[in-house]
Order: sequence, then C-alpha cells, then structure tokens
Amino acid sequence: MSVLSRDEAQTRAKLLDVHRYTIDLDLTTGDETFDSRTVIRFTARTDADTFVELKPALLRSVTLDGQRLDPECLDENRLPLKDLTAGEHELRIDAAMRYSRTGEGMHRFTDPTDGETYLYTQLFMDDVQRVFAAFDQPDLKAVFELTVKAPEGWTVLANGLTEHLGEGRWQAAATPLISTYLVAVAAGPWHSVRTEHRGLPFAIHCRRSLAPYLDADADEILEITKQCYDRYHEKFEEPYPFDSYDQAFVPEFNAGAMENPGLVTFRDDFVYRSAVTDTERQTRAMVIAHEMAHMWFGDLVTLRWWDDIWLNESFAEYMGYQTLTEATRFTDTWTDFGVARKSWGYDADQRPSTHPVAPEAVEDTASALLNFDGISYAKGASALRQLVAWLGEKDFLAGINTHFARHRFGNATLADFIDSLAGATERDVHAWADAWLRTTGVDTLTPRVAPAADGTCTLTVEHTGRRPHRIAVGLYDLDVADEGRHLVLRERLGLDVPQSAAQPIGKRPALLLLNDGDLTYAKVRFDPGSFETVRAALSGLPRPLTRAVVWNALRDTVRDGELAASAYLEAARTHLPHETDLALVQGVLAFATTQVTDRYLTSEERPAALATLASLCRDLIRRTEDGDNPGLRLIAVRHFIDVAAHPDTIAAWLADGTVPGGPELDPELRWRVLGRLAVLGATDEDTIAAELDRDPSATGQEGAARCRAALPDPQSKAKAWDAMFSGDDLSNYLFTATAQGFWQPEQADLVREYVQRYYEDAVAVAARRGPAIADAAGRWAFPVHAVDAETLRLGEQCLRDADPIPALRRKLVDQLDDLARALRVRQA
Repeated sequence: MSVLSRDEAQTRAKLLDVHRYTIDLDLTTGDETFDSRTVIRFTARTDADTFVELKPALLRSVTLDGQRLDPECLDENRLPLKDLTAGEHELRIDAAMRYSRTGEGMHRFTDPTDGETYLYTQLFMDDVQRVFAAFDQPDLKAVFELTVKAPEGWTVLANGLTEHLGEGRWQAAATPLISTYLVAVAAGPWHSVRTEHRGLPFAIHCRRSLAPYLDADADEILEITKQCYDRYHEKFEEPYPFDSYDQAFVPEFNAGAMENPGLVTFRDDFVYRSAVTDTERQTRAMVIAHEMAHMWFGDLVTLRWWDDIWLNESFAEYMGYQTLTEATRFTDTWTDFGVARKSWGYDADQRPSTHPVAPEAVEDTASALLNFDGISYAKGASALRQLVAWLGEKDFLAGINTHFARHRFGNATLADFIDSLAGATERDVHAWADAWLRTTGVDTLTPRVAPAADGTCTLTVEHTGRRPHRIAVGLYDLDVADEGRHLVLRERLGLDVPQSAAQPIGKRPALLLLNDGDLTYAKVRFDPGSFETVRAALSGLPRPLTRAVVWNALRDTVRDGELAASAYLEAARTHLPHETDLALVQGVLAFATTQVTDRYLTSEERPAALATLASLCRDLIRRTEDGDNPGLRLIAVRHFIDVAAHPDTIAAWLADGTVPGGPELDPELRWRVLGRLAVLGATDEDTIAAELDRDPSATGQEGAARCRAALPDPQSKAKAWDAMFSGDDLSNYLFTATAQGFWQPEQADLVREYVQRYYEDAVAVAARRGPAIADAAGRWAFPVHAVDAETLRLGEQCLRDADPIPALRRKLVDQLDDLARALRVRQA
C-alpha cells in the first residue's frame, strides 16, 4: 500500500477544494464484504493530475464527470485522476469492501453470547480507504451525507442524527465540514439509553448482551457527560458544533476511544461486567472528558498535517483531566495522571524513538501513526499544564478562544496556535514553544542544600536539560508530636528554574521536594537527608499528589540504575499498607510486579520478591476486612492472584467462588485466578473449557485464550504460537489475549526456543496483517521476560536485516531499549 507523504498532501491541497461526499453503504451483502458507493464533488483550481484513495475487495466501476475510467488503473490504494481541468468535477465509485477483524476500517464482530452481529468504523489516519473512496488527508474537509442499508432490526448511528426510512434504509443528517478520518458509522441491534441536555439529543449505546451493565452505570455516564459539556461551555466561547452527542461502546476497539464528531466510539471494556475500583471509574470519566474536548480540539479545528497531532491529543488529555477535576466528583484526577500517564511519557521520551511534542518533519502517514504515544498524550499534556502555570489560565483560555474563532471548521498549525496565544499575553510564547514543543528528552532537577552562617540553608537546583520550569518546592518537617510518622508542610515556595540566585529556605527541612504539585515535566531527585526521610515517612506525606511525585522519583531512580530495585520493593512493603489513594496503590504495585519483579530482578531474586509482594497484598486484604474500602481490597486481591507462587490459596478461592470475607469472584476475578493457575500448572484444558461454558462472552473467549496459552506444556505453547503467527483467524483482541498468556517468567526454559522464532514470525505476521496486529505483536507478543544479551542481539539483528513494517519497527525499537535498560539495572 502506498502511504501518503506530506509533500503529496500539500500538493493536492493546493489543487483541490473538496465540497461534498455522498456515500451509500449496503451492509446486507454477506459476512465478508459490503457495498460502498461514493460520489465526490470537488473543484480543481488548475489543470493537473491527482489521485483518490481506496482499498477495495472489488472495484466495480469508476466515472469522472460521466466518463468511465478503467478500474484496472487502481495501483495498490491509489486511483489516478489524469488530465483534470480547472473547474468542478463529480467522481463516482462503486466497490465492494472487506470487513475487518482487526479494528481497522469497518470492523465486524459477532457476539458469542447471543450470536448478534455489530459493525463500526474506525477510520483513523488512512483507514477511511477501507470503507469508501476519499481524498484522504485532514486538510481537505468536506460535508458528508451517508445512507446505509442494514438488516431489519438494526439501528444505524452516524456523525449526525439518523432517520430510519423503512426497509432497513437509514439516512444520516449531513455533517458540517469535517475531515475524512472523522466520519463514523455504527450499525447493529444496539441497546440504547437516550436523553436530552440543553436541547441536544444525548445517547449511550452498547451491544445487547451488555445491556444490564450499561443500564447500571447509565446515570453516572450521562451525568459525567453533561457535567463536562456544561464546563466546556463555560471555558469555550464557541458552542458545541454538532447536532447530537452519541457515545457507543463497541467491541474489539483498538484504542481507548475515538473522537468522531457526534458519535464517539469507546472500547466496551468501559461497560463493566465485574467489580471495578473508583479509580477505574475515574479513568472512564476522564476518557469521556477527553473525547468531548476533541469536539473542539481536533473536530472543529483540525490539524493541517499529522506533525501537529499534539494539537489534538495533548489538548484533549490536559482538558480531560482538568475539566474532570473542576466539574465532577473526581476532584483528584491529577494524582492518577501523575501515576498512570506521566510515567508513560517519561518512558517514551527516554527511548531512541523519542520525538518532539510538535515534530517539524512527519514525512508520511506511516510515520505519523507512530507518534500516538506517551509523548503526544502525556508529555504534551504536562507541557500544557506547565504553560498554564506560567501563563495563567485566563490568558491561556483567551488564546484558545481566539484560536477557535479564527479556524472554526478549518485547519490550523502550531504556528497558528502560538500566534493566537501570543495575542493574549505579553509573555514570549514563541520562545516557550521552541523550548518545550520542539525539543526531546526529560530534564532532571536535583536539589543542592547549603548551610548558611546563621544556621539556615539555601537551595540551588541543579538543572540537567534545556527547558525553563516554574515549580513549587515543598518544605516538610516531621511531626514530632506523632513520633515522626507524619510530615507537615512548612512552606511551599514558587521557584523558576534556571534560578537567578540561591533560594533561602530557613532551617533544613526533613524533606525538600522539588515539583511539589507536579506542575512541570521533569525527573526530580532528593538530597541525602530528604531521601532518608522518604524511606522512613513517605506514607506520612499529607497529599496524594505529593506522594505521587515521590513515588515517580523513586521509579525513575530505579530505572536509571541509581536505586536498587529491591529498595523500591522495600519502600512499597513499608508504605503501601498505609496508603489511602487507590491510584497510587495500583500504580506502585503494577510497577513493582511487571517491571521490578519480572524484569529488573534476576530469576534467582524473583521468588523472594514475589513473596514480599504477596505478604504486602495479604496485609492490605487484612486491613480491609471491615468492608470500608472495597476498592483497595479489590486491588489487593487482584495483585495477590498475580504474584501467587503456590496455587493452594487461590485455587480454594476459585472452588469456593469467593475470597473469605469478600469479594465474591465475578467473571474477571475467576479468569484471573484461572490464568495464574494455568501459569503454575495447576489447571487443565477441561477446567478452562468448563469455565468458558460458564462465561461464553467475548471476554470469556479472551480469558480462555489467555489461559490456554499459559498452560506449561509444549503442545499448548505450539498451538498458541501457530494461532498467533501461522493463521490469520484471530481477531485483534484474541491475538492480544493469546500473546498475554504465552510468555511467563516461570516458564522461561519451556519457551526458550520461541525467543529466536519470535523476530522472524512477528515480521511476517505484521507485513501480512497490518499495523493493528503489528502493534499487538510488538507490544504483547514480545518476550519481555527474556532479559539477556542474546535476546537483545537477536532483536538488533532483526532491525538491521528483516525490514519490519514501521508499526512493528517502532515497537521493537522500544522493547529492545527497555530490554537494554533492564540489563543495565541488573548490572547496577
């Protein structure tokens, strides 16, 4: 397939003005393909050649201004339009298109629970070509009119309000000017909950088998939606720009959600079948807020080319967290951001694949797809949070509203945005943008505390990096009345880095914490005295966000080889039994398990680490026996299952259907226990099959695939490997579940032969099945447990010799860098 380059897009944008797409889809033609008929009305500004994109199963006919073109001229995904004359044109294309099972294009899913089928589009980047013909680039906006023929009994959703015309035919209201990648259709026998807010139709939708679970949470989901909608209208002068607001929870979705105007699609994991923590509910609420922010950042005003993806994602990420904090019951969302998202940005920004938040050269769509990472989301949102701290929210919002007014229903660049901000302030926003958005890497801030002659101290911040930072410095003293178990904030100082002079701080505090409040994006270190206080009294810090900054600093020092991995486990064992914030407990346990225990410690050290974590989880379970904190208890139970080194306790839980004292084992916990029993060799195929009979849902199918791949016998491993890499039948979710089960640190000897096979087989399946499976193969099927020089050598050889497609190459580069880091941590 030919990918679109930036030069080609710029050339075509100068040539064409695209007015309207009239699209007719027939979804009743069978299980493999659907019919797609497209009429594109456009104007050519001069005489020239160009092309339109599509990826058909069969191209039946093409006419341009009534003249037939030869369908055989289609070259991969490009249909040449030669000898265009200046003026208006009409292009008609009739094709059959393939359904997808990988979450790209028109995804088709049949629910194993009840046999009902659901379809939805995901047209991001260049997948619109899998559904209809298009001049596929974000700056050729147009009006879209869709009609859809669907089986009787189905509902069709689209960007605008839809009307059933009878006999399975649906008409969607014409859209305003939007980009091709934002067109959306979802069709099936949806279960829907509808309401109205401020005169606008709101609705949420899911497949029928999930109806009871959606109904249970409908009030919460719709309340969050309305609260965010109202808050955005307080912030933004431009009103919501579309005719309705639908949110569809769809199966086997690759991302968290997609900001299609008027029809946001979410992964239906957000319709909770099993117990979840309040932090997980907060995450769902944040995604709702994030996607609604896109209605302005991305949909109303759209990037001109993919180098400015941060204008979409960084803004939606920042606005999602900030608006949730301001408008809903989730008032502490920045703690979760610091723990769960910011580390994603820090990790990505220290790999060879790092890039600026706003890169200057994204040459083509394949390269652009790689930049949807922790930098474009978490680092960009952190940069915006720092910008607001530096600029002030009033001027920040004034610049944003100028930006909307100037570019509504159009396209904009970084330069356009900076110009809008600059008009609202006297500060040098252009210099800020150069320092923050055009550079790579993570700055490091280290405190140097020096005694003065009068017995007081001064603070100098050693700054490794190039960015200016506005930070808060927290000075904490031990609470003597409480025998030093708690820390009391003495003062929080504002500080600009680089400093103009040393900062007086009075008597030496027990803890000096840089970036208290987490307003900037930088790694922070401790002076020796503060580090000893952290080891002894971390859990005694008063604010969760402060504790998040400390835990992130400990995480960074482990990853940088400055703190022993075992010391991080010791800190977790000491302080998590006293932690009250669920996001912190979850984040620390996740890092302790998946990175410290599974990668940074050797196989000889791992059993003791698992025992430490199991003991910690038992303490948390005992602490929550009174039922006052079910979320904390659920986290502890989950992680106890994950680190169990012996099957007896969790096998008894499964047999009894409950943890003593609760919770009862719901489907998620049952599959979790069974998965761990499979790893330990304490279950078999018959038990897995029986559990699947008990839970035949889509998530049950994934649970069974994960368990079967985890069974510690050669036949199970061979069967799982063949399913992933030899056949093409696994959907994106079943591929991921199989990969998650396959590699287990306890089974290193059993799967050793597959480490070498991985590289060749992953390259082949990625080339055959495309970017979504390439991403899954690189992320989930990589042998992360194999922390040794040979795995690294094989991977580096693959990158040199095998030419993996870009999506897999990026994942391999990142995985190999993480592997090299794990080797350095072990040596340190």
